[in-house]
Amino acid sequence: MHQIFPGVYSLGGKEFATLSLAPGIKVYGEDTIRQGASEYRAWNPFRSKLGAAIAKGIQKLPIGPGSNVLYLGAASGTTASHVSDLVGANGIVLCVEFAPRTMRDLVKVCEQRPNMLPMLNDARLTDDYADVVNDACGGAVDVVFEDVSDPEQARILIANARFLRKGGIAMIAVKARSISGTGDVKKIFAQVEEQLLAADFKLIEKLDLEPFELDHEMLVLEKI
Repeated sequence: MHQIFPGVYSLGGKEFATLSLAPGIKVYGEDTIRQGASEYRAWNPFRSKLGAAIAKGIQKLPIGPGSNVLYLGAASGTTASHVSDLVGANGIVLCVEFAPRTMRDLVKVCEQRPNMLPMLNDARLTDDYADVVNDACGGAVDVVFEDVSDPEQARILIANARFLRKGGIAMIAVKARSISGTGDVKKIFAQVEEQLLAADFKLIEKLDLEPFELDHEMLVLEKI
């Protein structure tokens, strides 16, 4: 096992792990590895867009120790729990989730991780949680990570850029089939990219997430 990014360790091939912030507690049935007093959680790239981006060779991971992250579409906490491991005790993961049933699962994960804060909100309505972001991290985060199924994915990221510090990083898992059920995938990706570049973002990197996620692309952008 060797470190490839701060907090991310290679298990060989396309298998990775994070150093667990909550040893002894599994989130989604993942394997764990003990080394001395430390426990590592296997990170399945087939169940995580961020994990898939790492498996596809992302050049720079903007989430690390001490990062403040606004996570849009945290679902039941699978990937968000690994982000919790990455940011550690000195960082925070603000988890926005819209579905009440899924939120119940997310809350259980957050109860075991003091650096995770669950928020039952619609990511399109940023005023509804602006006070929480302000109280938790002074109104500005280092990273906005978006993984939502919505035709207006680009608009949602642009709206939430209000919370991103200048020079901060946005990551968006573009889901072509959430935007159009029949359109050309490459054209959909290009349209989303164009929208974001017109909204004070600079493209840093993009990765096709196949075979881990079909018709998905990860965009990494800097707020300018």
